[in-house]
Amino acid sequence: MLIRVFFFLFILISSLYASKEILVNLSSQKIYAIEDGRVVFSGNISSGKADHRTPRGTFRVIDKERFHISNKYPEPNGGAKMPYMLRLTNFGLAIHQGYLPGFPASHGCIRVSKSTALKLWHWAQIGTRVKIIGDASNFKYVKKKVKKKQKLAKKRKYHKRKKRYLAKKVYKRHYYRKKVKRRYAKTRYRYLRSGKARLKVPVRYEVVEVYDTW
Repeated sequence: MLIRVFFFLFILISSLYASKEILVNLSSQKIYAIEDGRVVFSGNISSGKADHRTPRGTFRVIDKERFHISNKYPEPNGGAKMPYMLRLTNFGLAIHQGYLPGFPASHGCIRVSKSTALKLWHWAQIGTRVKIIGDASNFKYVKKKVKKKQKLAKKRKYHKRKKRYLAKKVYKRHYYRKKVKRRYAKTRYRYLRSGKARLKVPVRYEVVEVYDTW
């Protein structure tokens, strides 16, 4: 009997701790799948834009649909595809696969990438708790713009260095040895004949020495 009691207690305790939860942070535009108090996987999101803000609070997954088509957006007749949908409310809040432009751009739903949506759809169950925190207006677009500018600046520097290196290489390839001329005076002697005698007469003239330099 005692063994059975301990066995049932163990099952109850493990079921309590083996809880699944989805955390959505609007400030950082991130989604986290949490199981047993640790993050199993995470991904980027795109929440509701300024005139269609995603509500904050605690919700539950009330429905799952592999292929879902919106009956509201685009207005007025709907037709937008929402694959791997996890419905959170009956008035238009859900997590589904969608386009991620890098900032809040949806009509209130939480868009995720295809890989994240597929993982969530298989991992989450009906009744899984979803907690939405933060504020999308605190999401800093400036940081991403600065990062892009930094990347462009690095690329430009790299291309400039490459051009300089290639220019040097071409210059070395077609480099020729310069000829340097040095002029200096040197004394030599000439023999002149005046009748039968030979006279040794010094003559100064310029000698040009040509040589190559490295």
